[in-house]
Amino acid sequence: MDDGLNVTYITLDGYVELNKYRYLYFVIMLTSYILIICSNSIIVYLIWIHQNLHEPMYIFIAALSVNSVLFSTAIYPKLLIDSLSEKQIISHGACFFQWFVFYSSSGSDFLVLAAMAYDRYVSICKPLQYATIMRTTTVNICLGLAWLLPACQVAGGVAMIANRQICNFTLKGIICNSLVQKLICMSSRVLYVYGLVCLMNLVLIPVLLILLTYTKIFIVSSRSCREVWNTMFQKLCVL
Repeated sequence: MDDGLNVTYITLDGYVELNKYRYLYFVIMLTSYILIICSNSIIVYLIWIHQNLHEPMYIFIAALSVNSVLFSTAIYPKLLIDSLSEKQIISHGACFFQWFVFYSSSGSDFLVLAAMAYDRYVSICKPLQYATIMRTTTVNICLGLAWLLPACQVAGGVAMIANRQICNFTLKGIICNSLVQKLICMSSRVLYVYGLVCLMNLVLIPVLLILLTYTKIFIVSSRSCREVWNTMFQKLCVL
């Protein structure tokens, strides 16, 4: 690559024996992309047209499918182009956009899964209050936070790095992710701390909430089963 390209473009250097397996990579990735788009689009369509599926759990499933389509569309087309290209390069702006979609959609998935866990908790542990708690407004708030919170936090990280000077134009990977930080001339402790905060907010806390929620569901379910068995045993003893 000439010096002119180095100013604007980043080389992706994560492919293994691309020349030898070029068409195999292309077929595998194209097949995967088509399956992801078709399967998730069918899920969203079915939930959309069937009124009996307009329940919080199915709406959250549709949200996960939409995230999957967005994530795949931001990643796979570029991979398909690179697999058939002699030079695997990406523009500075496109690289940061791909990084933004990669982490914002991933963080959104964790938050949606946390909302699904809460929905199951209310359904099982507080069935009489389910209709009151899981209203349309509650679902909309959960989805809004699941999409806006990761987007805002990841956008902040991208903005902090996008204007920094780049000294290395070769990325050891096939997509733009957190390795982009290694391309800037001078590392920053602020960026490192900000990344940890985003990781905690978008991954660790949702995972912790999911584990606690399902643990509570398991405890309540076990207790209910034990009470049912005790009742049945008492009735058998009376007989």
